[in-house]
Amino acid sequence: MTPAQLVFDLDGTLIDSAPDIHAAVARMLAGEGLPPLDLATVTSFIGNGLPKLVERVILHSGLDMRTHPRLTRATLEQYNAAPAALTRPYPGVVAVLTALQEAGHPMALCTNKPEAPARAVLRDLGLAPFFPVVIGGDSLPVTKPDPAPLHACIAALGGGPTIYIGDSEVDAATAQAARVPFALFTEGYRKTPVADLPHAVRFTEFHALPAALAQISLS
Repeated sequence: MTPAQLVFDLDGTLIDSAPDIHAAVARMLAGEGLPPLDLATVTSFIGNGLPKLVERVILHSGLDMRTHPRLTRATLEQYNAAPAALTRPYPGVVAVLTALQEAGHPMALCTNKPEAPARAVLRDLGLAPFFPVVIGGDSLPVTKPDPAPLHACIAALGGGPTIYIGDSEVDAATAQAARVPFALFTEGYRKTPVADLPHAVRFTEFHALPAALAQISLS
């Protein structure tokens, strides 16, 4: 049987990027003469792409929403200056990706992070060789939870049976919309109880992912 195609989310799934996102937001707010938000607050804003994150920061900080385009650009510039200074893969990610690749699973990345910084992070953390296909939040006119980015990944890998691996409400909704089985990493940035997120399997540590994927029927 041909190994399933595997499409991964990035932030909160493969990598803990919240510290770098938090730092970029803090530098943007400093430019507006405002104090930083705490890490937990910024982490709670992650998941729907950078423009939405900045929108949430603006609302939380009492800024004028008319500044949204400028502050989104400023935050992206701050983030791009050091996208992987504090970011690290979750424990076991590299070993598991290596094993899955050696087992013949084609792999792609489907993220709401803009494509250029997503590729930069993959490169800086040594993860780029696992992902010949990368669809970012600005690769298409729409972002997750619209199924189009996931469908684009599936098509680019060849169109075979596919499993989507992610950590959040957005990822669960994307998989559901695309009619693709969803493997939930429970230790990422989700805000909803695990039982309330639709998923085929779940895992709390990456070493358990191959066994979890083996439980999914793709017939």
